[in-house]
Amino acid sequence: MRSLILFSGAALGLLACTSEETPTEPFSSAHPELAAVKAYTAVDLGTLVGGSFSAATAISPAGQVVGLSETVGGTHAFLWDRGTMTDLGTLEGTSRSEAADINPAGQIVGSSATTDPQADGCCHAFLWEKGVMTFLGTLGGPTSDARGINPAGQVVGVSQTQDGFPHAFLWEQGVMTDLGTLPGGCCSEARAINPAGQVVGVAQAAPGAVLHGFLWEKGVMTDLGACCDPVDINPAGEVVGALFTASGATEPLLWRKGVLTDLGTLEGASTGEASGINPAGQVVGFGFLPEVGNFHALLWSHGVITDLGTLGGDLSQAADISPAGDIVGLSRTASPGEIHATLWTRT
Repeated sequence: MRSLILFSGAALGLLACTSEETPTEPFSSAHPELAAVKAYTAVDLGTLVGGSFSAATAISPAGQVVGLSETVGGTHAFLWDRGTMTDLGTLEGTSRSEAADINPAGQIVGSSATTDPQADGCCHAFLWEKGVMTFLGTLGGPTSDARGINPAGQVVGVSQTQDGFPHAFLWEQGVMTDLGTLPGGCCSEARAINPAGQVVGVAQAAPGAVLHGFLWEKGVMTDLGACCDPVDINPAGEVVGALFTASGATEPLLWRKGVLTDLGTLEGASTGEASGINPAGQVVGFGFLPEVGNFHALLWSHGVITDLGTLGGDLSQAADISPAGDIVGLSRTASPGEIHATLWTRT
């Protein structure tokens, strides 16, 4: 799932795109069985004790929500379940961690700051299960960051290799495997994995080149095009993310059966990104609305784009959507104007 724009655990920064833009098609729904979009209500999930900021990054089929929240002693990963937000702690007693994804079994992955001096204050990938946070290791370098987990417990993310380059990894049953890069490239980063083991992310096609999106399956990394930033993939292999344009704006995109589709934004919106997709093909993300001067969470469903609203403030962003259509992300409250983890439920 996508790290929301107010924070980032990314170990591989996006490069500016000035050329090689990928042609796209207009958005049309490929899931006509979806009912008309129902109204949504934004629910404030609060923060951990002592915090004024929180953000939700993923939601499980059971409605469990994960993310990060400020606490008295730092910023910690959390699990929200049936009204209760639990602090997941950190590795090695450090002050920062964040949860990135959760699977149906309640296994949670993310990253935590480490006391390892070679990591220079950066992070280690973790798997949290039944109250225990476990370090997943690295590809030989000092840092790693877990981004996604599927129902089988396969984990993907990014880690520094022994020679210092960030590479996408797949972790399974205690073994971390380097997924490599696109031909001629040096760097890659995995963002999400579906139940079939298909992995999406970004990679350089050549040293110093713009980033390309990739789909990795059964040992083969396929180039999805230049300036593409895929961040989530559903069981059908449908991929969502963003396209970085020459002007510096972003467009929300859907990859389906080899076709790249521009999802569009609300009328007047100047930029947008897609963040999550569920098995029914419903997509969530956010777009910049000039009339409010900020981002609003958006839902793309049945060919309709819906503004999900906020907790009363001027800002919201959606990060993930469950099979049932529940949506999580963040929003600014009306008073005192804090950013809080948010759950949008259908009414």
